Amino acid sequence: MKIEDYPKEQLLELYRQMLTVREFELRAIAERRAGLIPGFIHSCVGQEATAVGACAALRPDDVITSTHRGHGHLVAKGGLPKYMMAELAARTTGYCLGRGGSLHMADFGLGILGANGIVGGGIPIAVGAALAFQIRKEPRVALAFFGDGATNEGAFHEALNLAGLWKLPVVFFCENNLYGEGTPQAMQAPVADLALRASSYAMPGVIVDGNDVLAVYAATQAAAERARTGGGPTLVEGKTYRQRGHYEGDPMVYRTKAEMEAWKQRDPVVNFRGRLLAEVEVPETDLAAIEQAVQTTLDQAVAFAAASPKPAPEAALAGVYGDTHGGLVF
Repeated sequence: MKIEDYPKEQLLELYRQMLTVREFELRAIAERRAGLIPGFIHSCVGQEATAVGACAALRPDDVITSTHRGHGHLVAKGGLPKYMMAELAARTTGYCLGRGGSLHMADFGLGILGANGIVGGGIPIAVGAALAFQIRKEPRVALAFFGDGATNEGAFHEALNLAGLWKLPVVFFCENNLYGEGTPQAMQAPVADLALRASSYAMPGVIVDGNDVLAVYAATQAAAERARTGGGPTLVEGKTYRQRGHYEGDPMVYRTKAEMEAWKQRDPVVNFRGRLLAEVEVPETDLAAIEQAVQTTLDQAVAFAAASPKPAPEAALAGVYGDTHGGLVF
């Protein structure tokens, strides 16, 4: 489909979500520097189109698993910035009561089965969810987000093998940002197109421009429909680029300024905004209104997090152990 074939409301919503992801990340970085947020942040600035495009193709009762770079996935699946910001700030009003932080946010009610600090850790979880859907004969889909480095992990191959064997309703979405931490993809895999690995597990491998939200949406929609109707899994590779370091504070000595500048010219948020103005003739005032609303939402999110209580020390072990029949359950 051409961009003009999409409903204007859908296009504006995609822009709103991508902008929310971008500005949430930038605000979180600023609040970490200001002292509100402890710990590390792995931002997804530059990768907004993969998160938003993929999740837009899912239904509300579908589920996702996320990664250490997962804030965008949560926003795109319906997560609210105020609860996300509170979780980053380690406050009791956060999605995981301030205990999960950036790497482990989850909300089962939204179909977010959790971000994961272990590279590739969410892939078998999504396969497990897909197996449950198949057994219960539910027309639901699980989607696993992961990076290029995760395709070299055993969990990736084991999970795809079972999914292909059992034709599970799962979409494997690789956000290939070309680096596993500071290691270029060419130094960690013998193939440039990771979607080629799908052929080993009897599933389609699809390569898509990960900076084009509509291309991501179309590819994921096709993969999700295939999974939902009994066709089995698909491996989608979205080629994209993180504009910031692996973590905030990363000196990024492993890549050149020329490379980073070239990819900034393909910025998914900036370029989609330009397309809305030029190809769909969306009024500048409509986009300005969205941009102001996003900033207001984030201002409120920061205020909410700052005003929320920190966990009490005496509650440190709550939820760690279960106490039934007078003893601990392991």
